[in-house]
Amino acid sequence: MINLRKSHERGHANHGWLDSFHTFSFADYYDPHEMGFASLRVINEDRVAPKGGFPTHPHRDMEIVTYILEGELAHQDSMGNGSVIRVGDVQRMSAGTGIRHSEFNASENMPVHLLQIWIEPDKAGLTPSYEQKHFPLAEKQDRFRLIASRDGREGSVTIHQNAAIYAAMLSAGQTLTYALDPVRRAYLHVARGRLNLNGYPLEAGDGAKVNGPETLTLSALEAAEILLFDLA
Repeated sequence: MINLRKSHERGHANHGWLDSFHTFSFADYYDPHEMGFASLRVINEDRVAPKGGFPTHPHRDMEIVTYILEGELAHQDSMGNGSVIRVGDVQRMSAGTGIRHSEFNASENMPVHLLQIWIEPDKAGLTPSYEQKHFPLAEKQDRFRLIASRDGREGSVTIHQNAAIYAAMLSAGQTLTYALDPVRRAYLHVARGRLNLNGYPLEAGDGAKVNGPETLTLSALEAAEILLFDLA
């Protein structure tokens, strides 16, 4: 079964320096029917203006994955990590018992466009940890590239949950299929472009909740970028 989550149905907040769309309930946006999906708790599509950013703030007991679509994001945290996250990079923080971090647009004249994803860990009180890896465009072009998994297989970042995240860049006219295990669920997020999912038209910002068993067929109507979450 496939249930669509259209872009215009998402929560929205524009703070000037931050323009953010919330797939699930977040901050001042609350919808009791959209509190997450399986262990997937947050997908925020953020655009941060030049020189804008999130001052130091805390997190705990959450797996936080950042995926850059355009621009660069500067990161610092209480674990001593300092880095710039660029297109093709995936950052994973396990907040565990507690971390503090800041995120700022690393450019003085270009906005940064990103997805911030929260996944609930399989247990509370983990030791905080950090990971950042680069996934070249060629590895995602017209194929699913595993970017996050429980065991860090295939060079993916490690998340403390029975979940896997795949990224793909589809050329116009290309088709990909994904066989979902009958006992699992999936969430598809379209980061940009347009495609059909099993006959359903989707465009940038749209999502789809999938309850297996289902073979997903993605057919790009134009160049598209997607994230696919395979969830217990």
